[in-house]
Amino acid sequence: MLVHSRGGRWATWTVFFALFLPVFALPLLVIVAASFATNWSGAFPSGFTTGHYGAATTGDSLQALTTSLVTALTASVLALTVGAWAALAAAALKKGGRRFMDALFVLPVAVPSVVVGLAVLVAFSKPPVLLNGTRWIVILAHTVLVMAFAYQSVSAAILRLDPMYEQAAASLGARPLLVLWRVKLPLLLPSLTAAAGLCFALSMGELSATMMLYPPDWTPLPVQIFAITDRGSLFTGAAVAVVLMATTLLVLLGVSRIRTKASFR
Repeated sequence: MLVHSRGGRWATWTVFFALFLPVFALPLLVIVAASFATNWSGAFPSGFTTGHYGAATTGDSLQALTTSLVTALTASVLALTVGAWAALAAAALKKGGRRFMDALFVLPVAVPSVVVGLAVLVAFSKPPVLLNGTRWIVILAHTVLVMAFAYQSVSAAILRLDPMYEQAAASLGARPLLVLWRVKLPLLLPSLTAAAGLCFALSMGELSATMMLYPPDWTPLPVQIFAITDRGSLFTGAAVAVVLMATTLLVLLGVSRIRTKASFR
């Protein structure tokens, strides 16, 4: 910690909790409390039930959770593959080329996600590539939206790499492809896993672009939460939201373990 005095540390922690609790923790605690409530007419919920989780883990909600997991996993793999390849290619370019690549990959997050959704809808609603009405248009939109984070994460890691490892491997006769596979990618593995976790979390919570694109047979969980709360079932919607948060956190914990082992190696 950068603050060395005891009073300064106490002040820093006090300010942190004063900002963290009302801004981040309290809204999440309200969602969790609402998921177990039968009524909420005062300052605190009244009644207790676990029945909302029955609806949140069966039927359409369970199918929507599976849809979100498949979408997020597929989009994360695609975004990480393309983003990492682009970052490696950009590192070999001159300064102007790197700036162009940076601007190209940051563009989807520089505009509202609903604009990205509309762009994908217009671009892929007619031949020769007709994706409208299929699950692939949702996966494509999620991939475009999260790819910038994969690209930026890997690009930053490449800049921190010590070139001596690659030079040593090349001096021993290793070809560029072998250097990439046996030296560079293992060194980038912690950043790759961090980027994968970030892409997955962002895809699991994406709503704006998804609302414009999803077909009836491919409804992700955020859309399901919106539909449930729009019908007035706020407590059931809160339970589904808790399921979404818990699932995302479990996957991120698994990714963090992989990242820790990769960093140790």
